[in-house]
Amino acid sequence: MPGHTLISVIVVNWNRRELLRACLESLARQQAPAFEVIVVDNGSADGSAEMAEREFGTHVIRNQENRGFCAANNQGIAAAKGEFIALLNNDAEAYPGWLAALACAFEGRPEVGMAASKILVWEDPRRIDKAGHLIWPDGQNRGRGTGSLDEGQFDRPEEALWPDGCAAMYRRSMLDEIGGFDEDFFAYGDDAELGMRARLAGWRCLYVPDAVVRHHRGATLGLDSARRLALIERNRVLLAFKLFPWRLLWLNGPYYMARILAGLRASREGAGDVARFTGLAGKWKVARALAAGDLQALALLPRMLRKRGRVLRRISAAQTCALLRRYRAPLRELV
Repeated sequence: MPGHTLISVIVVNWNRRELLRACLESLARQQAPAFEVIVVDNGSADGSAEMAEREFGTHVIRNQENRGFCAANNQGIAAAKGEFIALLNNDAEAYPGWLAALACAFEGRPEVGMAASKILVWEDPRRIDKAGHLIWPDGQNRGRGTGSLDEGQFDRPEEALWPDGCAAMYRRSMLDEIGGFDEDFFAYGDDAELGMRARLAGWRCLYVPDAVVRHHRGATLGLDSARRLALIERNRVLLAFKLFPWRLLWLNGPYYMARILAGLRASREGAGDVARFTGLAGKWKVARALAAGDLQALALLPRMLRKRGRVLRRISAAQTCALLRRYRAPLRELV
């Protein structure tokens, strides 16, 4: 990448001072051309913002309250000077070649608007957290390769559906064209909505295996958080109604039920996310969280349908369905 091209790295933070320190240390070790780091702090009370300024001299945008992942990233994008925008979660640590590898994905490829990282589980870096994304036809997205041993199966550059927002890079001109994160999503599934909207506008995504980060999974709300489950469910519905072809929306219910039933079967074998919620009380917690997410989505549907009419679509409904089939998550892996 030409030396004058600036990359802006945005790190959203909320009360994770030690994780943020490790994240910023990993950015300080980057072997990349000129880049800036912007921390957007969502009203932390643990001294995170002060630490970033004092120890790293980082530009910090301070919010008085937790505005969520989407709004905070949009603030960072608005303040960024770079031609390329990189996102790195505060609970992730980047390998020294991360930024440079992502930047190379755009060289000579004007159609590429997004680049996806190889994200490893921090506690066990032999395992994949995400290597790009897949999706189920009801709108539920899933990291490609999540939980699998890293045996070289994701070691070649290739097209991906979209990147995980934990560690990604976006072309600034693409964001200027399609818009940033949808702030109604607040957190979870927001990267899927942005990535899907970019694909509908004709942009492509390249997965870059040399762009490696390690990620503490679920560090923000926790993997067993009912709030997290409700947000994921709510945003699954919102994504589908905002972006999916109508022909696919008619099948949303059957696909949803197939996924739920598969998840229950997997939990009886001690596998999948639902297995973390043990006993009848745990399953009831999951059911209530899903119902809460659906009710929240119902309240937001009129707004999503209005936004649907403003989405830039350069590919047809048939091409959209073909894209989703190509990157369809296997049901067994999904649950």
